[in-house]
Amino acid sequence: MGVDYYKVLGVGRGATDDELKKAYRRLAMKYHPDKNPSPQADSLFKQVSEAYDVLSDPQKRAIYDQYGEDGLKAGAPPPSPSAHAAGAGAHGFRFNPRSAEEIFSEIFGGAFPGAGPRTPGGGVPHGFPGFAGGGSGVGAGEPSRAAARKAPPIERQLACSLEDLYKGATKKMKISRDVLDATGKPTNVEEILTIDIKPGWKKGTKITFPEKGNEMRNVIPSDLVFIIEERAHPKFKRDGNDLIYTHKISLVEALTGCTVQLTTLDGRNLTIPVKSVVSPTYEEVVQGEGMPITREPSKKGNLRIRFQIKFPTNLTADQKAGIQQLLS
Repeated sequence: MGVDYYKVLGVGRGATDDELKKAYRRLAMKYHPDKNPSPQADSLFKQVSEAYDVLSDPQKRAIYDQYGEDGLKAGAPPPSPSAHAAGAGAHGFRFNPRSAEEIFSEIFGGAFPGAGPRTPGGGVPHGFPGFAGGGSGVGAGEPSRAAARKAPPIERQLACSLEDLYKGATKKMKISRDVLDATGKPTNVEEILTIDIKPGWKKGTKITFPEKGNEMRNVIPSDLVFIIEERAHPKFKRDGNDLIYTHKISLVEALTGCTVQLTTLDGRNLTIPVKSVVSPTYEEVVQGEGMPITREPSKKGNLRIRFQIKFPTNLTADQKAGIQQLLS
């Protein structure tokens, strides 16, 4: 009987072009050898591509629906004379499959994004529904993947220091999850996920790893979502793209001026002269010394220096008279 291309893509026999393309995109991203290090990934990727090539071509699909895979590849005649097109000769149809990479490039507009070197034998084989001899395939009466429900996302907090969010950082997260092998049996595996923290990211930023939850039959795995959590800093407080620094001064310094010396989040020493009279609500603003702006890497927010004024606990009569005379 050959391979059931509809089961390969996890769609019904009446699937539309949009449904076929959606199913292909999802499975191609999952099984592309540049993303999936499984030894079986290459053959699974080619099978997905062949299924899409046949079902997305009206002539090939019509012949396949009537004669199956064997008839299609053996050169069965088109169902009707009107079905003749490129590739069909006077004696019947000639099956000319396109390459998997050609189809992928057509759908995605190029090679796999961010593809790195493949690691032979470096992954865990994944079962694939619809392959001949595959024990975990979708059988008669079972719902297809297209109809399978998506498990809810799994959210985890990712604590970052203010320095991490200022300079950027790389976090390695070790996860453990169940994956299905070629027979449909769950196997626990450990993976290391790499998260590149971008300078300027804010609390609540989400980083999503698609389908990194446990694999189960007829359920699309959960997305794993990390949510940035900002740790409190002993000296700086963040306000949007600005940084707030509180400096303690005496009443004399508030009235006569002072100098603020501080170390920035990237280790630089700043000296800021304050010449204005400092009131309890006064802020000294240093342009461009705040947090990086993620969407505009060359720009930063501002550093806003607030002041905590230490007032004397008591004054002598002469001191009071002197202040009155000075300020009157």
